[in-house]
Parts: sequence; C-alpha cells; structure tokens
Amino acid sequence: QVQLVESGGGLVQAGGSLRLSCVASKRINGTYDMGWHRQAPGLQREFVATVTSDGITYYADSVKGRFTISRDIPKKTVYLEMNSLKPEDTANYLCYQQQYWGQGTRVTVSS
Repeated sequence: QVQLVESGGGLVQAGGSLRLSCVASKRINGTYDMGWHRQAPGLQREFVATVTSDGITYYADSVKGRFTISRDIPKKTVYLEMNSLKPEDTANYLCYQQQYWGQGTRVTVSS
C-alpha cells in the first residue's frame, strides 16, 4: 500500500510564503497525475492545483499567479510553492498521487 506524507505547513503572516511537500512511500507504477486540494474548517474540499502525467499544470482561479506546483518523479514527490498568502488560504492541504491521498498538512495564515 502506498502512503503519502505531506509536510511544510505551519503558521505564516499574510503575504508570506510556504512550500509544501508530499512524498510517496514507494514507487507508483505507470504515469499519473499529482496534485493538491484543500479543506478549510466547515467548508467543502476544493481543488488547488494539479500536474498531469504529461507535465501540464492547472490551478484554481483563487491561487493562480500565487501558487506553483512542481514534481520530482524520481523522488516520488510533488511540491506546492505558495506565495503572497492570504488568510483565506488557511486550510488543511491534502496531496494526491494517482489514486492515493495523504492526510494533509495544515496551513494557517494570520492577518
């Protein structure tokens, strides 16, 4: 069974930056998408960003221009660089690789 572990979350002031990482416990066969979703307290989970198996990236409008997704396939890792953070970015950030999901890393942005 593949496990994903996220890291890099924390408390940051508005305007600050964080870099999230998500590493898989073992190699996943085949080609697959990787990405991030987030869930704020009391709200539904929402899409943040994805990088497809072809390397194409997509972003939610709310993070476009501020967040950058990247991957390192040999390291089994997907990253999310978050800049110009806003209080509304506060959430638990969950990564996925193929059909596997992590438990999330919490990001809190103070105003």
